[in-house]
Amino acid sequence: MIELDELTKTYGPIHAVEGLSLRVEPGQVYALLGPNGAGKTTALRCLATLLAPTAGAAYVDGADVHERPLYARGKIGFLAASMGLYERLTPVELLLYFGRLQGVGERILESRVNNLVEVFGIRAFKNQRCGTLSTGQGQRVSVARALVHDPPALILDEPTMGLDVLSGEVIYRFIEGERDRGKAILFSTHQMTEVELLADCV
Repeated sequence: MIELDELTKTYGPIHAVEGLSLRVEPGQVYALLGPNGAGKTTALRCLATLLAPTAGAAYVDGADVHERPLYARGKIGFLAASMGLYERLTPVELLLYFGRLQGVGERILESRVNNLVEVFGIRAFKNQRCGTLSTGQGQRVSVARALVHDPPALILDEPTMGLDVLSGEVIYRFIEGERDRGKAILFSTHQMTEVELLADCV
């Protein structure tokens, strides 16, 4: 479960997020809809433990993410607006690296990485360095990285931004599949078509 309770983030006199409350249950997709500059990314970064809120609280799996950040990070799969891939690693090396950081056992990790490579159509470029990948390829790897430890909560910041139609369809299928698996999913977007296609709540 994901929950924001009167979340507020200010930068001096500027209110980036003010009094935002929401609740995302397991098996539910919740869309944060708004134009650029509306505070969507700031709210998600607070939830992902990357920013501390000025007031209010954020919870994942019942834990306050800023009181128990390490626990929360183990329960969250976070996709940032910037891909943040390590350019010298291949997709497979990157997934193995992040899986080990999350404490996934080697046997389970190898199986999970192989599955993610197939699910996201990464096989054709799995041994290329990430610095050589296209935007669509890199985004697929980024989403797979967010899933490598099989977290119950997914936080996705504009997951289809800059993608072609084919790559966008891969992301849509992924979100639908993870919802069916019982994940709580919160994603931001400024596209009404994505909300209509994917979201249970807005």
